[in-house]
Amino acid sequence: MLYIGNCLNILPSLTSSSVDMIFADPPYFLSNGGNTMRSGKIASVDKGEWDKPQNYFDVKSFTYKWISLCTRLLKPEGSIWISTTHHNMANLFDALENAHLYFINAIVWHKEDPPGLIYKTKFKFSYETILWFGKSPKHYFDYQKMYAFDNKEMEDVWTLPAVSKKEKEFGYHPTQKPEKLLERIISASTKEQDIVLDPFMGSGTTGAVAKRMNRKFIGIEQDEKYFSIAKNRLRM
Repeated sequence: MLYIGNCLNILPSLTSSSVDMIFADPPYFLSNGGNTMRSGKIASVDKGEWDKPQNYFDVKSFTYKWISLCTRLLKPEGSIWISTTHHNMANLFDALENAHLYFINAIVWHKEDPPGLIYKTKFKFSYETILWFGKSPKHYFDYQKMYAFDNKEMEDVWTLPAVSKKEKEFGYHPTQKPEKLLERIISASTKEQDIVLDPFMGSGTTGAVAKRMNRKFIGIEQDEKYFSIAKNRLRM
């Protein structure tokens, strides 16, 4: 099921305690007119109007609101994964604790091919963090499947590549996550036919992986361009 619109307006209409897992890639609020490196060239950090902090009534209130709404939807053994960087991590931790969710792990996604630095005054950024919290201490976790990846207990640092060219065939999204990342997350915390929700769907990576892995999917996206990309991608 796909919804176009603001997740703050759509999440309240969904059934309580009906979702097994949530993956959220919310705005990082980094679109401030600065620059970054992209494909070896200097480029703007601005991702779009949806990532500009001045377009939100209050970043902290927004974070508290969407996490509270998501918490209501989780089943007792359900869990939520949230992609972030240090820029917004404090707000997320505050909101997750305020929602009485239980910390499970902070996963470090170490990127195999991170962008270079413009100013050579610090170390190169090469990772993002994915926070994993449960609705209760009895969250679902497929330990055996995670062990089977390398025949040993999986650690909390995952070295994975960036988004492949094929994953962008339906269109470009500036913060798209690689399918391999979602494959691991969905494998770890859901079973076949479980319901996966993404309140910031973007170009539909979570849905594409969930569909391929025989999970049910609910996606919400407010940008018409990205909603169209996701819809076309999920028709495959």
